[in-house]
Amino acid sequence: MSIKVKIVSPEKVMFSHDADMVVMPGTEGDIAAMPDHAPLMLTLRGGVVDVYEGAAVTNRFFVAGGFADMAPTHCTILADRALRVEDLSVDDAEARLEGLEKSYEAADKMNVPALDILMGKIQSARAEIEAAQSAVPISSI
Repeated sequence: MSIKVKIVSPEKVMFSHDADMVVMPGTEGDIAAMPDHAPLMLTLRGGVVDVYEGAAVTNRFFVAGGFADMAPTHCTILADRALRVEDLSVDDAEARLEGLEKSYEAADKMNVPALDILMGKIQSARAEIEAAQSAVPISSI
């Protein structure tokens, strides 16, 4: 038995295929969606989404936050930004992190909502750097 997994970025549908399980980075911790999972909506933090067929990871994506809709027959991830892990660039992510950290330093410390948004983006950039540095071919997972 499998579930239909769809990963959607603002630009396009990144992935649409059946899978046995998908593990995603929820804001409260990683969570796995499998067949017959109870319906659940959750927010995602920046991190890696692993798609499984059997015990093997067959696809890996980096998502920079977003939402997931989990149900007994499907899991749809609506990502703020999504890339295949093998397409990540450490240099690009480090440059983004540097800019975000400068923005944080210059930000109005009394504007808590704006600081929260910046901190989320900083966390996502750090997760992207980690994912890019640890990227390995799927066949070796």
